Amino acid sequence: MSCNNALTGENHSHLALRPGFPLVSRIPSTQQRRSMPIQDIRLSHRVPSEADMIDTSAQFYNSMRTRRSVRHFSNQPVPEQVIRNALLAAGTAPSGANLQPWHFAVTTDPEAKLSLRRLAEEEERNFYNHRASDDWLRALTPLGTTADKPFLEIAPVLIGVFQQKFHFDSAGNKHKHFYPAESTGLACGLLISALHQSSLATLTHTPSPMKFMNDIFQRPDTEKAFLLLVVGYPAADCRVPDIKRKSLDEFTSTVGAATPSFG
Repeated sequence: MSCNNALTGENHSHLALRPGFPLVSRIPSTQQRRSMPIQDIRLSHRVPSEADMIDTSAQFYNSMRTRRSVRHFSNQPVPEQVIRNALLAAGTAPSGANLQPWHFAVTTDPEAKLSLRRLAEEEERNFYNHRASDDWLRALTPLGTTADKPFLEIAPVLIGVFQQKFHFDSAGNKHKHFYPAESTGLACGLLISALHQSSLATLTHTPSPMKFMNDIFQRPDTEKAFLLLVVGYPAADCRVPDIKRKSLDEFTSTVGAATPSFG
């Protein structure tokens, strides 16, 4: 299948396609990118008025404050272009030495989703019944979570996120990636934010262990499953726990007498 399709709209040699969904992003060859010295280019940056800056930042915060982790999804399909744009936004994240050590594998395939649910629930039952500490279970109790994960089958899109600790060049030489977990986490933050801005709900699911994700998403053993992102519209009757977030002064601090207080 060609990389020219409705989702991409153009040819991308660094994008891979798989059954069930048109796009799975793939890291471009780092060896190719770094075979020549990187040239500096002029930064494209416009500074608006302070009033516009404050307004834009307030709008973003007021949107993000409504973001919630959702466990009750509609099975309504989502626009492919929205997923594509969110993945592209994730790919703009900063990374150690610009090695971009992440891979996002996407599926809408019912059989793949069913397999993910079955294997995830198996691991979750082991977690709740055997591996979880009493402290951990007490922390989860108010949220009402259980080993049952029907959303993995109901939600229209599942994104398997993988971190790459190293890569091999075309000559078979191994190259280490720097800060792969931190870089992948930053990319996930942008992905979740982009999806929320597009009016889609998400859930970060991290069954432990997650090795089964490599098999279902057809990823090599050299990649480590980072998380499973559930994406879709919330169900019409969706309810979420009435949680409270920390106030600003509870999770920020300032240093130096000249620094203004943000609390």
